[in-house]
Amino acid sequence: MADDEIILSELDDEELVAQMFDDLYDGLKDEIEEGVNILLERGWTPYDILTKALVGGMTIVGADFRDGILFVPEVLLAANAMKGGMAILKPLLAETGAPRVGKMVIGTVKGDIHDIGKNLVSMMMEGAGFEVVDLGINNAVEKYLDALEAEKPDILGMSALLTTTMPYMKVVIDTMKEKGIRDDYIVLVGGAPLNEEFGRAIGADAYCRDAAVAVETAKTLVGRKHNQAPAH
Repeated sequence: MADDEIILSELDDEELVAQMFDDLYDGLKDEIEEGVNILLERGWTPYDILTKALVGGMTIVGADFRDGILFVPEVLLAANAMKGGMAILKPLLAETGAPRVGKMVIGTVKGDIHDIGKNLVSMMMEGAGFEVVDLGINNAVEKYLDALEAEKPDILGMSALLTTTMPYMKVVIDTMKEKGIRDDYIVLVGGAPLNEEFGRAIGADAYCRDAAVAVETAKTLVGRKHNQAPAH
């Protein structure tokens, strides 16, 4: 029904944010971009739009994904809509020096070219307000180490979808230990063939069975890390 169409600009702030939650859930990128621009025009700070409208909406998507109500295609659509909104906010956030939740370097390990799970984690982490540096697929240990050096993240995320590439995660962690930098980072691992036991065995901080768990784990561990008094 055309006469029933919602005009975003006619909604008050509260109604607009609620509508943006729905639009994110439905993966409507154009509507999210429009909503972000309307809130900016109304004097909302970029940080408030990010946390209240976008992250708020993605939290619902994440919970329904975790509970099996939404599936990967829908989450990717929602994340893509979120990206549209983020593209508008990113330069503005940089100008205002808004607080970041944390920073993550993520990539699939050497020999492995699977990236759907990793992309989902990247998008959900961005949705939760993290800065994410995605190294893509097939990453050798040197590539991870260079990225840690250059980016100084809180978290290193590694993903593998093959039982044959899983052991490479240990290579990366062992190399970090050799270089004395293992304790400087939170290491999260994920991918279908992994489990908690494997994560513990190779010395990761946590195994995350899906993107929603990755976000929750990352928030908890980064919060803990930032609350510790520095050692020196």
